[in-house]
Amino acid sequence: MSKPSVLCLGEVLFDCLADQLGLKLEEVKSWTPYPGGAPANVACALVKLGTSAGFMGAVGEDEPGNKLVKLLQDVGVDTTGVQRHPTAPTRQVYVTRDSGGDRTFAGFGKYDTSEFADTYLQSAKLSPALFAEADFLVLGTLELAYPESEQAVLRSLELAEQYNLKIILDVNWRPVFWQDENTAKTKILALLKRFDFLKLTKEEAQWLFDTTDPGAITYRLNSLEGVLVTDGEHGCAYCLGENEGKMPAFSMSVIDTTGAGDGFLAGFIYQLQQVGIKNLKDAETAKRIVTYASAVGALTTIKPGAIASQPTAAEVDNFLASHQL
Repeated sequence: MSKPSVLCLGEVLFDCLADQLGLKLEEVKSWTPYPGGAPANVACALVKLGTSAGFMGAVGEDEPGNKLVKLLQDVGVDTTGVQRHPTAPTRQVYVTRDSGGDRTFAGFGKYDTSEFADTYLQSAKLSPALFAEADFLVLGTLELAYPESEQAVLRSLELAEQYNLKIILDVNWRPVFWQDENTAKTKILALLKRFDFLKLTKEEAQWLFDTTDPGAITYRLNSLEGVLVTDGEHGCAYCLGENEGKMPAFSMSVIDTTGAGDGFLAGFIYQLQQVGIKNLKDAETAKRIVTYASAVGALTTIKPGAIASQPTAAEVDNFLASHQL
């Protein structure tokens, strides 16, 4: 098997989705577990589109961990970077959904957020050989909340810089994983100069930069090749190679929005590899890339679960042939 061209570091977990819509956590009668975790979602979506991807993260030596590793392998994701923790459990997150399918993270059951295996990701066990062959590193911010996994994030940045990978941050900030919001903000802002591309939601942009304008964010950091600001059903705004634009979302019959942003990011990375980063300077190319990413994100919402619903490249092409924004 060829070495993965995109490395995704962070969490793989089970999203336990409420079977009943519109209820609070304590009112939900039953849950269905779906594999998820933003970096794992991106890795799976990339493979389905036709780009080789590897996942680096930690799971427990337990049945949920076994299932998640097998799922990644069945999809075709390289799992040589997966670490197993002998005693900590694999993370499960409980997710309630409103009547429109939009989700709210509602807790971790009987465990504290810091007790899960992904928080013990070991920096010393990250494989330089994986970085030597890759083109991109994709990171979130969840693992910055815990001392050991934070060191693994910092080590991955060192390796990515050493081997000239393009580094993409999907902020994916979730207050439920952090004890203190200001600590989160400080840690994230301190690292931003080390990234080449930044994807964040409208709310995250406002929180970190007091603006939702991707051009303003690009100008402020002066080190980014692209910024993507997503806003769910309202579409997205972008600044790529100095080309700025806004794009509406495709109109879909939404079942579950879990993983839509991860599908969007995978579509973006897939297109970057197809057309080359230098071609972002062409306004039409930049627009076409974002349109493709939007289509992948939209198609991810029409079935439950983040990974099961991800489209193939052929499905995206067919969708784009019959749908105009």
